[in-house]
Amino acid sequence: MKDRAKSQAETRERIVIATMQLHDEQGVAATSFVDIAKRAGIGAATVYRHFPTLGSLVLACGAHVWKEMNPPVPEQASAVLKGVERGKDRLQRLVDEVDDFYRRGALRLTAAHADRHIIPELDQFLRAVEAGVSALVREAVKDETLPDAVLQLVAALMDFPVWSSMQAIAVDDEERRRLIAGLLGCAIRMAR
Repeated sequence: MKDRAKSQAETRERIVIATMQLHDEQGVAATSFVDIAKRAGIGAATVYRHFPTLGSLVLACGAHVWKEMNPPVPEQASAVLKGVERGKDRLQRLVDEVDDFYRRGALRLTAAHADRHIIPELDQFLRAVEAGVSALVREAVKDETLPDAVLQLVAALMDFPVWSSMQAIAVDDEERRRLIAGLLGCAIRMAR
């Protein structure tokens, strides 16, 4: 019985790894169960037996991706900014942390964003990511008295699609981070 369970776990893992590779190469919605079966070296029926729906497969991949990307989570927001007192320094730490995360996950975040409107589990995954970034934003500006609209603006400026667009600015990474932190500071000052 143990051998059978081990074999099933190994097959399941092969399916997830093959799926993640295909998602990276061609996107989530464009990947079929037949493609996955070929990549994993098994029959399509085996893929369906382990993952009867696309959603169940996306959730299994998402668990792997979450561990790899290590996104910010609301419960750890205060620890990320612990000991950083000045508002300007808090904004810089926010930008640095979010930038590091987006760099780790850029490929998969791009794929998830492309298909989030088609696959509910991708939207669920991205909502969890966005909640972590939003918690960092709130923690970074917690000493400021900001109207809700300004808090939303700061959060929007830290969103992944905005980050992606900002990568086109022709400066090095350190300068880009400094500019984004300055932009956040300007948005906050304008609210006062």
